[in-house]
Amino acid sequence: MIQLVAEGRPNPIRRMIAPGSGWIVEIAAVAAWRRCVGQAVVCVLLAAWVCAQSPTSAQSGTRAAVPVEVASAARSADESVAKPHDDSFVIGKGDVLAVNVWKQPDISRSLPVRSDGRISLPLVGEVQAAGLTPLKLEADITGKLQAYLTEPEVTVIVEKINSEKFNILGRVAKPGAYPLTDPTTVLDAIALAGGCRDFAKNKAIYILRVNPDGRESRIPFNYQNVIKGKNLEQNILLHPHDTIVVP
Repeated sequence: MIQLVAEGRPNPIRRMIAPGSGWIVEIAAVAAWRRCVGQAVVCVLLAAWVCAQSPTSAQSGTRAAVPVEVASAARSADESVAKPHDDSFVIGKGDVLAVNVWKQPDISRSLPVRSDGRISLPLVGEVQAAGLTPLKLEADITGKLQAYLTEPEVTVIVEKINSEKFNILGRVAKPGAYPLTDPTTVLDAIALAGGCRDFAKNKAIYILRVNPDGRESRIPFNYQNVIKGKNLEQNILLHPHDTIVVP
């Protein structure tokens, strides 16, 4: 074979001529090919180095931000734990309670307070709930679980109030017992019961209330005056277990 080189400048193409064949095969110059491959390798390595540095920077930024977020979350958790229960509510029969024992899904459950005022839980057994605040019930359940669990954490939430009711009797469209879940006045109660019927003695309505000392009081309510804007102080808020009588 014969190698041809152009005169005056290096030729990047080598022409290999086979003697006696009459055809030519052109092959890319080895030096140019190596130069291209070298540049490509450098670009690939540079791109890989940049990609490797970017996650590191992002991770560094994340690490810098995490302590602030964790501290904030920790403060929120501490505030949530430190926030006391509303100790004014007393659990009653029929109320629905959500009892949650941390990391114990087999014990945690939602259940109503039975007519005997008690609830039943695995490991704990029978527990008195009616007449207690949620905080006191938590303490009682925690004490019973300490024989089985290490440092049990118990939360009791009242999901539904069924124990606080008022009664309305007499000449109204729908007499009966109604749940007292929201602040309710005497007028609100009469409206819930469908209003007074014909021939009702609207001026002689009264509320029967059991006082803390156990004695019953009778509170007058003049419907005619109140709806006319008079004696509005008679339109009192009802207490649990109040009974409105519409003669």
